[in-house]
Amino acid sequence: MIRAPLGHASYWDKVVNDSDSYIAKSQKLLLAPTADPDYAPQYAFEIGQDHLHQILRRYSAGDPITHLAHYFPGLLAAWEQAEHLGTTVWTTEQQFTRHHWRVNYDHYIICFWLVGLALALDIPDEQWHRLLALIGNDGEDVLLDRIIASRSPDRKIGTVLLYPKPYGRLLKAVDAPADSQPLLLNAFVEHWYLEVRTGAKSGSDPQAVSYRHPYWYTYGDQNFEGGAYFGRWCVEAVAAVKAFGMDDSPCLGQEHYPGDLLRPDGPGTHPARETTEPHPPLASAKKAGFWARIFTRSSDR
Repeated sequence: MIRAPLGHASYWDKVVNDSDSYIAKSQKLLLAPTADPDYAPQYAFEIGQDHLHQILRRYSAGDPITHLAHYFPGLLAAWEQAEHLGTTVWTTEQQFTRHHWRVNYDHYIICFWLVGLALALDIPDEQWHRLLALIGNDGEDVLLDRIIASRSPDRKIGTVLLYPKPYGRLLKAVDAPADSQPLLLNAFVEHWYLEVRTGAKSGSDPQAVSYRHPYWYTYGDQNFEGGAYFGRWCVEAVAAVKAFGMDDSPCLGQEHYPGDLLRPDGPGTHPARETTEPHPPLASAKKAGFWARIFTRSSDR
């Protein structure tokens, strides 16, 4: 059963298969001579990110939950390689802006998703410790640190919530009495997609403040035909439910709540939908960027 509310069988069959092929090709290109070795760290990081996107694509497409953890070893290896290569390429400022949650909203969300998926899929301890070494940011955020501490009790806990919108609602649910948690958790899930758009803001003047939505936010709108859409899943809520044993029953069936992650043996939590209606013709599921094309041309020489 397709879990995502968008995309029919033809879409998901194509993007899942194309993305697996793209990941395999990218891994080979990374080992080949390149036109610009200074881009190799970013290229390796994007391979790791592609593994994350593929976990979410396969969830959206309706794959068994037990199959999703298959992508974690490749994800970790690519990210570790990016960090190794980046030590001689990225400047001190670049290292800071790439890694620190308080200045990189996208990275904060990615780390939240990875922690949530790692907890829900019960990845092995060896992979969990590698993931935490890559995530870092000990003591930076009261919510995400507490979720990580559910599996790593020695984790330092931050004292501030870096992104009150949308995550203030989730922290409120976590801190509430058990009988109040389900409805508060549901309120977070209901508001998540709208409010995650405004989490990163710039400017101190209330009249001139601007917001930047996460990079994936419009996938499924103008990016749909290119295969960029991998679903819009509030993995953060699953992370909290897994970490603290919260009751998520009011969330089941919500458009953005990936409840099946916590129910690997079923039954499914997403409403049944028509999956056979054809979708407009699709372009390649992964449009190679400029540097990916450079890598390709270089390796073909």
